[in-house]
Amino acid sequence: MSSPRRGSASFGIPPRRTLLRLAALGAASVPLGSHAAADEPRRLRVGIVGLGRGAAYVKTLLGLPGVEIAWLAEVDPRRLAAAMKRVEGSQPAACRGLPDFRAGLDDPQLDCVFIALPNFWHTPAALLCLAAGKHVYVEKPGSHDIREGEWLVAAAARSGKQVQMGNQRRTWMKDAIAALHAGAIGTVRFGRGFYYASRGPVGAPRAPVADLAADLWQGPVPDDPRHDVRQLAHYDWHWFWHWGNGELGNNGIHFLDILRWGLKAEHPLRVSYTGGRYAFADAQETPDTGTAAYDFGHAGCEWVQSSCHPRPVEQPPAEIVFYGDGGSMVINRDTWVVYDTKGVETSMSTSSVVGTGDASHIGNFLDAVRGTATLNSPIDEGQKSTRLCHLGNIAYRTGTVVRCDPVSGAILDNPAALELIGRPRYRDGWEVRA
Repeated sequence: MSSPRRGSASFGIPPRRTLLRLAALGAASVPLGSHAAADEPRRLRVGIVGLGRGAAYVKTLLGLPGVEIAWLAEVDPRRLAAAMKRVEGSQPAACRGLPDFRAGLDDPQLDCVFIALPNFWHTPAALLCLAAGKHVYVEKPGSHDIREGEWLVAAAARSGKQVQMGNQRRTWMKDAIAALHAGAIGTVRFGRGFYYASRGPVGAPRAPVADLAADLWQGPVPDDPRHDVRQLAHYDWHWFWHWGNGELGNNGIHFLDILRWGLKAEHPLRVSYTGGRYAFADAQETPDTGTAAYDFGHAGCEWVQSSCHPRPVEQPPAEIVFYGDGGSMVINRDTWVVYDTKGVETSMSTSSVVGTGDASHIGNFLDAVRGTATLNSPIDEGQKSTRLCHLGNIAYRTGTVVRCDPVSGAILDNPAALELIGRPRYRDGWEVRA
């Protein structure tokens, strides 16, 4: 596909004068504090889009050297005000607050944009940022469907910009996977990931988000008359196929990414995902309980999900377990333990990465933009793992085992599955153009 041009009708982008007027109307200037130290790395000016998850980015970026937050963008004015207050006095330059992030893309001094919007905005927003010549850090899963993932990878390659996905375990677990690949447990045959939580019901009457700019929140996605987006805007959109990717795309991506990496796998031969909405009889469309399984030919893996029951009697030992001819490796964030074939612990190690927050992964992205590092999770690699999530959801929704070409990843001989590889249409005026 060709990237949308700024000022075109794609995504409903207004002309430059309209953008500047919108920025002037919606912006809030922040008086700020002291100058940076002379020995800081090259300064990068960044924008942050979406201040739910993005609020953590604000905290992280304010704590990293050589970073200036140029603007914050958010469709909920309360979130925007809270984040602006946090920036106030914390950096030497002014920061703007924008209701519409597109108004900040014409800034020629802006280096990077951090995208922390809902899944359905990940690819459209990233394409706009790349078309504006910006480097992009986009939250996981990075795309709402297979087709969008392919568009994003192609656009990133054309742009020559750094595009990193926010799957932080790629940084946290880098040393553990290096040890695995060095033969810590011999030839690796299988891997398992676990996600247990205690989520409550969805769809109960919720107060709408006051003053939400609902049209901007929904952006490229067509209206769905069954739901009031003001009630879904701050989280429950995850559990409806129209907007989200269920738990597989919400948390499963973290685990499947490490499993695929550890197994040295590209695309699967077969994918299944069985389970259901068992915990509550409510409006949620996506499963709260299930197992997604992947066969890569030389090895396999599974992701076990129990979103609404923490299963305390069988808490797994860690987030990820690999099984090899010489034993097992258990990985939990920045530590890993190796066991022999009889289950006896033989070693325990800790990653050289300091901390398991956002700073290490975001720092890697910023250093790559400066030209002093290589991305830990470039978007093409990240989208191979995200594709596993999309394939799993397609298997669940069609009730089939999805078979794929192991080289290209294309779905084979499954018309029902092929109908779900992309959104049938986008909202008028917000089209994603191939």
